[in-house]
Amino acid sequence: MRRPDPPAIVQDLSERELIARLERCLPPRPNWAIVGIGDDAAVLEPERNHFEVLSVDALVEGVHFDRGFTPPDAIGHRALAVNLSDLAAMGASPRAALLSFVLPDTLAVDDFDQMVDGLTKLAAEHRVYIAGGNLTRSPGPLVLDITVMGTSKPRRVLTRRGARPGDEVFVTGSVGAAAAGLQMLRSGATGDNACVRRYLYPEPRLRAGLLLARNRAAAACIDLSDGLADGVHQLGAMNGVGIAVEASAIPVEPCAHQWFESHGTDALLSAVTGGDDYELLFAVRPRRTRLAAGLQRDVPFTRIGVVTANPEVVLRDADGCERPFPHGYRHFRQG
Repeated sequence: MRRPDPPAIVQDLSERELIARLERCLPPRPNWAIVGIGDDAAVLEPERNHFEVLSVDALVEGVHFDRGFTPPDAIGHRALAVNLSDLAAMGASPRAALLSFVLPDTLAVDDFDQMVDGLTKLAAEHRVYIAGGNLTRSPGPLVLDITVMGTSKPRRVLTRRGARPGDEVFVTGSVGAAAAGLQMLRSGATGDNACVRRYLYPEPRLRAGLLLARNRAAAACIDLSDGLADGVHQLGAMNGVGIAVEASAIPVEPCAHQWFESHGTDALLSAVTGGDDYELLFAVRPRRTRLAAGLQRDVPFTRIGVVTANPEVVLRDADGCERPFPHGYRHFRQG
């Protein structure tokens, strides 16, 4: 009996063949994309009376994901989602993306196809045009490096600067789910639940960012790629202010709270120090809190604290006692 052929791997195909597999997943080129995939560079027509907002981020195997428990389509989805989250924090509408993939020779072609499928499905959902990029092989880990471009009208760009004492601090959605989901996957837990899905398939808060920018409701904004604790500290440091966060107000995802407590860890601290939430943290002037509240119909968010003149970031318990707010995930050792 003839043995079946082994699954095709990346080194079996040419770069042109891999690009063709990617192109099959893409919608037609929009009329503002003058030159797209296939040339040495993309040529895009600027959107009239808009600023261009650019961001780049990379996902590295062994650092940002583990192929042992992360499906290929989730890798592609996450690679684009983390970039779109940056545009959300700037109040920008996504427009185009450039892809740079560093592929191990032994990567299965089927895994490549699934990875592209996860990325292009998210791109289609948010009308992101894949304008081009680069594919290269490497003896090292799988790397997905993506540059995104968005647009924003003048005076609607959100930044991390602008918070001042007296501003109220809000966070969209809930926190802790992705951190719990990652722990579940690492422990070998099986089954589909809200926490696992939040880790594998994060949803960038683009609508929230656009509404906050359009209504000029936010004085400062940051996305929570590295968790609530990291975001609070960064927002405070960027503006030379402190932030007092009410412990009882922090919206911890229920499935995460249950997971952390069942494993003997402090649910609140685990939720705020874990990363991959991709929620938005933003400050609002007191006179604009009613305006922000009006957005609740479209975007769920919670008031969690207030900006203070004292440049300390603290966690305030129900009895009024304050303690230093923990730090979140750090990519590099602090000096």
